Amino acid sequence: MNNIELIIEERAASIGSFMVGRLLPFRKKRSVGPFVFMDHMGPAELSEEENLDVLPHPHIGLSTVTYLIEGAILHRDSLGSVREINPGAVNWMTAGKGIVHSERTPDYLRNQSKKLHGLQIWVGLPKNLEETEPTFHHIPSNMLPVWEYEKVKFKLIVGEALGKKSPVPVHSPMYFLELKASQPQKLDFGHDLFGESAIYILDGEIAIGQSTFGPQQLVVLKEDSSVVLQMSANTTIFIIGGEPFPEPRSILWNFVSSDKQSLERARENWKNQNVDAFPKVPGDDMDFVPMPEY
Repeated sequence: MNNIELIIEERAASIGSFMVGRLLPFRKKRSVGPFVFMDHMGPAELSEEENLDVLPHPHIGLSTVTYLIEGAILHRDSLGSVREINPGAVNWMTAGKGIVHSERTPDYLRNQSKKLHGLQIWVGLPKNLEETEPTFHHIPSNMLPVWEYEKVKFKLIVGEALGKKSPVPVHSPMYFLELKASQPQKLDFGHDLFGESAIYILDGEIAIGQSTFGPQQLVVLKEDSSVVLQMSANTTIFIIGGEPFPEPRSILWNFVSSDKQSLERARENWKNQNVDAFPKVPGDDMDFVPMPEY
């Protein structure tokens, strides 16, 4: 295990009406490259009466990634964006100086049973872009690079790696990959996984050296280490990573920044419902998530 830094197990966490498995941040590992937050949603079977309803809430200083494996989520934000995300596509929202968004079950699914399964991730912004104007991008599944190597199916969801580049407009060197193996396969990445990196096992099993890892584990690798892994049959993994920032990032609720004064300012602006800092979400402006007491 000399190229493994840490093993992180999923921990149960609540996002309002829905339970998730929290992976990052972790007390011994606050981030992996620019990735500062990672939740595994589901897999969940929702009844006719159960729906995802994450009320309007704010962000600063980060980009969010929503990637679904099953189900659908309707995204609305204070820019006026309205977009349903489906499996395989990417919602990439850059909060910059401030954005508000909600995430809900689409109306046409609300009175029927449905499934929901996916990953929600936050990526920190470089210091000089933490106060940038907010933006939202939706990238359909068929625009993402997909290829096969050694009988393993690869998809580059975000960033640049292994000679491929995703169309998602990232702000620093990073990668977010999906790998699927239908039969046992050995992969030698050498030093292609630059910076800090971690492997999340969704299904199946992987082996690194003499150690074996399974579902709901995030295997954090030592920085710039060479990686050889064995994927078992019917295994799906995600790899996140990239160049870490020179200055640490702090998280206060939904806010991320290298400057703690920015976090306090965001806290006060949301508590006071300052619409200059955090505009309302058109079409979803009747309620919001209140600022927790810390």
